[in-house]
Amino acid sequence: MNESSFSLPPQCAIRPACDQDIKSIRMLVWSAKLDPTQLRWQQFWVIECEGKLAACGQLRNFAGAQELGSLVVAKDWRDRGLGTYLAKYLIQQATEPLYLECLGKRLASFYTRFGFREAAWQELPQSLKLKFGLSQLAKTLFRIPVTIMQYQESFL
Repeated sequence: MNESSFSLPPQCAIRPACDQDIKSIRMLVWSAKLDPTQLRWQQFWVIECEGKLAACGQLRNFAGAQELGSLVVAKDWRDRGLGTYLAKYLIQQATEPLYLECLGKRLASFYTRFGFREAAWQELPQSLKLKFGLSQLAKTLFRIPVTIMQYQESFL
């Protein structure tokens, strides 16, 4: 992947979220039907375009791991590379082994492009087994296509 081909449009800027962003973050997360719990603005990075929040994503800290989550691009700003840019940016910000949970094959293949690979349940840190336990149960009982993935640094 050529880093320069994933630059932000000139009218956009990435920045850490601030407390005034929480309402817009919640709206984006709800619009994508993602888990609206545990949304702390302090963990988010946002992309602002033309004075509006166009994308958000968070790095959540757990014991010995981090989770990339709540990555959403507003409908009007999709297909312009914002999701790709934000995913790569958050990967670069991670300071612990990085994991994520996604629903469906399309999302899993999106994250595979950045070096994420499906993680075996047995190999997850205990802190993430607690976090991902409910979705693993749903996957087993209801065949919901949930994939837990870990970033493989050597990929890039």
